[in-house]
Amino acid sequence: METNHLTVARKTIVGIQFLFVAFGSTVLVPLLVGLDPATALFTAGIGTFIFHMVTKGKVPIFLGSSFAFIAPIISASKQWGMPGTLAGMMGVALVYFVMSALIKWQGRRLLERLFPPVVIGPVIICIGLSLAPAAVNMAQENWLLAFISLLTAILVLVLGRGLLKLVPVVCGIIVGYIVAWFMGLVDVSAVADAPWFALPPSITHFQLPQFAWEPFLFMIPVAIAPVIEHIGDVFVVSAVADKDFVKDPGLHRTMLGDGLACVTAALFGGPPVTTYSEVTGAMQITRITAPSVIRIAAGTAIVISVIGKLSAVLQSIPGAVLGGIMMLLFGSIASVGIQNLVNHKVDLNQTRNIIIVSVVLTLGIGGAILPMGSFSLSGIGLSALAGVILNLVIPRHK
Repeated sequence: METNHLTVARKTIVGIQFLFVAFGSTVLVPLLVGLDPATALFTAGIGTFIFHMVTKGKVPIFLGSSFAFIAPIISASKQWGMPGTLAGMMGVALVYFVMSALIKWQGRRLLERLFPPVVIGPVIICIGLSLAPAAVNMAQENWLLAFISLLTAILVLVLGRGLLKLVPVVCGIIVGYIVAWFMGLVDVSAVADAPWFALPPSITHFQLPQFAWEPFLFMIPVAIAPVIEHIGDVFVVSAVADKDFVKDPGLHRTMLGDGLACVTAALFGGPPVTTYSEVTGAMQITRITAPSVIRIAAGTAIVISVIGKLSAVLQSIPGAVLGGIMMLLFGSIASVGIQNLVNHKVDLNQTRNIIIVSVVLTLGIGGAILPMGSFSLSGIGLSALAGVILNLVIPRHK
């Protein structure tokens, strides 16, 4: 549906609705890695506006916090602290910039050569399963509360209709929070003390990330999966909007916009951002694909980010509630990787494919570490790099 068919009030309502779809995932990532949720909302809004500027305002995509970086951020912050980790996130943007240049130069053929489904599928599986221990550990704080939150999200997914079906995370957190309140497990003292209006901490205490090569190089391989996810999302959005965004404004522009948004997020202390398929699903249901509506959602995210009490409420959510939701979300990430292998008909009867999948899964889930002096490559980044190399060197013939 084009903007000509929408009144200003209608566009505003739909834009806020689209943000509500992306809200749960956007604030969940910073809550899990120790970043400020208000900052994540702010950088998601700013990042989306930057993306729309680079893509000439043509592509209806919302950028939000990326789940692919939860485990790497937690690991990096333990080794180099959060300032160093934020500098490392610049490496994510570098990957987007390089891919943008390669796509501009060679088109999609090079990407298909480097990152075929036999590599990307198991890498996505690793992203989901490597996070499983974190979900279980948080759920163990109160299994009953975690189960209630998980069950609510599942019921919304299975029985929900329309846009309700797109917000299982939000519903699970709300129900879990209410139950936790009655169980006396919610500390609201910080909410009472918080001001109604407060700029995100990243703005009031702005400081540049502390650059270091180690976290910078650590984050680069991890960005492979979100880059591929970005490409897939652009194709999906093109299909929903019935327009070819791969050609106009071009995949190189969407990749560049995402990279610049990641730089901005790191500068302001937020997690890396990526294209949100949740909002694409909402567009498919409503048949509203006007980019201006997405920009209203981005503006709303910025407005909400300065509501101090809301940020305090988000940070008062019990860990068990988040743990229950995480058990569903992280498992669903792994299932996307399996779906990727199935949909692309990857033949696991071929020894070549078995080798690649096996090595990627073992390195990624096993938490392998490759030390190189003061720097080490580990986990998902190491498994992704190993998959790319194996795919290039193992002969394709039997």
